[in-house]
Amino acid sequence: MAEKVGFIGLGIMGKPMARNLMQIGHELVVYNRSREKADELAEEGAVVAGSPREVAEQSDVVVTMLPDSPEVREVVAGEDGVFEGIGEGSLLVDMSTISPVVTKELAAEAGKKGVGILDAPVSGGEPGAVEGTLSIMVGGGEEDFERAKPIFDVLGETVVHVGEAGAGQVAKACNQIVVALVIEAVSEALVLGSKAGVNPAKIIDVLSGGLAGNKVMEAKRDFFLEHDFDPGFRVELHHKDLGIALAASREYGVALPITAIVSQMLEALKAKGSGDRDHSAILTLIEDLAQHRIGEGASY
Repeated sequence: MAEKVGFIGLGIMGKPMARNLMQIGHELVVYNRSREKADELAEEGAVVAGSPREVAEQSDVVVTMLPDSPEVREVVAGEDGVFEGIGEGSLLVDMSTISPVVTKELAAEAGKKGVGILDAPVSGGEPGAVEGTLSIMVGGGEEDFERAKPIFDVLGETVVHVGEAGAGQVAKACNQIVVALVIEAVSEALVLGSKAGVNPAKIIDVLSGGLAGNKVMEAKRDFFLEHDFDPGFRVELHHKDLGIALAASREYGVALPITAIVSQMLEALKAKGSGDRDHSAILTLIEDLAQHRIGEGASY
């Protein structure tokens, strides 16, 4: 029999993830700070709880999908939080992207309560959440990982147990470095090529067929070419994630010079009022510097 799952956080990523679990037969208890999103899932069969504590009281496994460390700490360890309602032998799976330090603190507290805990941040954005094709990087104990594996297999296509508590968050920080730097590099290439007269679509086509080909460029192709920056993953969230990576770099003594530069580019987008745009809007900063919008005046 499928374990009863609690799901807290029904945002851009969380709601489709919760819906996917319901569609394969999990009895779901949900909570979201804004009630409307929870009520939408209630119409599809979910039970709506009044607090994170109530979710934990009614669930074998509690999944959280929240914006940042403060929200996770409040929902899990705060007043009326998960730890106030969760029973010994239950499992908490935090799929948010947060600080590894906070993850380790919560893991220590969970251990005192006899509760298993996994940090399992994801990559793949809203399309991956909707389609159940996320990449999931998991930190925590082997037994807890095996227990949660059937849930992960519904939500993701690539599921890797990367180490002990906190390791999932470190792996996610590495992922976010690569994604941000690739978006910036593709943006530079498109602006250079376009201002020199080459059609941006053809640049992407030829780059995709060689060593420069990558999933980021494939997934963001239409964002770049159509200047449609409705968020799959928001600038402000990626800026937060690079902040986590840079904090980890200080802790472990690793210089991340280009990550720091791209983090500042995301900061600039936020200052321009584009924090709620897709992170591929980095393109617009390169365009501004070149005084050129890609696709204008292409002669090839």
